[in-house]
Amino acid sequence: MTATAREPLAGPRTGHWPGIVAAALTATVTVMPGFTVGALAPAIASELHLSRSALGLAMSAFYAATALGSPVAKRLAARLPVPAVLALAALAAAAVMAAASRATGVATLTAVLVAGGLSNGLVQPAAGRLIAARVPAHRRSLAAGTVGAALGAGTLVPGLLVAMVLQEHGWRTAMLLAALVALVPVALAPLARVPAAPPPGRAGTGGAGGPRGTGRVLVLWALAAALSATGNNAVASYFVQLGTSSGLAVAVTGNLLSLSALAAIVVRLAAGALTDRAPRHNPAVIAAMMLTGGLGLALVAIGTPVTFVLGAALAFSAGWGWTGLLLATTLRLVPDRAENAGHTVQVGIYAGAAVAPFAFGALSDALGFAGAASIAGAAAVAGAASMTAGALVLRRSR
Repeated sequence: MTATAREPLAGPRTGHWPGIVAAALTATVTVMPGFTVGALAPAIASELHLSRSALGLAMSAFYAATALGSPVAKRLAARLPVPAVLALAALAAAAVMAAASRATGVATLTAVLVAGGLSNGLVQPAAGRLIAARVPAHRRSLAAGTVGAALGAGTLVPGLLVAMVLQEHGWRTAMLLAALVALVPVALAPLARVPAAPPPGRAGTGGAGGPRGTGRVLVLWALAAALSATGNNAVASYFVQLGTSSGLAVAVTGNLLSLSALAAIVVRLAAGALTDRAPRHNPAVIAAMMLTGGLGLALVAIGTPVTFVLGAALAFSAGWGWTGLLLATTLRLVPDRAENAGHTVQVGIYAGAAVAPFAFGALSDALGFAGAASIAGAAAVAGAASMTAGALVLRRSR
């Protein structure tokens, strides 16, 4: 157990935000390799002569590495100082995108994305430690929402690269610029210091630290995250291709991706601030956001410019807006197991994200983009049902 709700805060109660921002920026750049490859996918596939399914498999490898490597990443993040974890993860992301800019085939691209996925897994457990140790309980939804905004912000830079760099300078230059951006959070990592804690013990195992049935609740919520993330990550990964197939120009689609990312950030921050007033309602809010994301995916499936814009806005803002709330909700459920809370959310999100690119690519090859987007929407609805089921189990156990 590295950080508990009973540990003293590091500094004044108002002094936690610089560290939270540092963690959020790190989480943004560590998830960027997957989103940047997705945004640049048409150009990469054309130059490297890759099929949609092959490139989707490479992107899936990034998210699969995060999910499968999460148990090891959790243990490593629990033993190293939080600033060291964040700096290491950001440096790894920069190296991964620099290496990806020199890729000559799908094997090289997949290998570097696997490395990036493994380092990406360090961030959420470290963020859980930081929030549990330094953030007052009545501000944790907002703090977790700020860190969760990384999944929205992670598409902001790729969108700008598509709109401003790709057509004139090519995808390799765009990827190299993304690598340079990833170095920025390294300088901010020292802001995320947390109080010294006892060495990890056995308290973090088993079902202690929460109501009876906590294990089943966490499993259902991780499943909900996986199902909802499957649909929304598919849209994020294939955004440019979905937009152009709906009749939008490449530059317009790139700008829309960046605007959607900004909307996702705003929604995460607003949802965190609002739900801090009544955090017991978080599971219901999360389920509603997942349902709204499913509606957005259904609109994307219609395939016209107007419905694509509306659907993308809903899928990015509400459909992705629940990630920080889920982290805050699991921290509330297991306050003495901060790394486990971050690990649960991370495994769920990235398990779904791992399935999304390859499955969506294969489904779109077989059924077209409309059919694939419809199935993604159904997955989001199933995620909302699983989230609700977990909340019901929790209510009965109290």
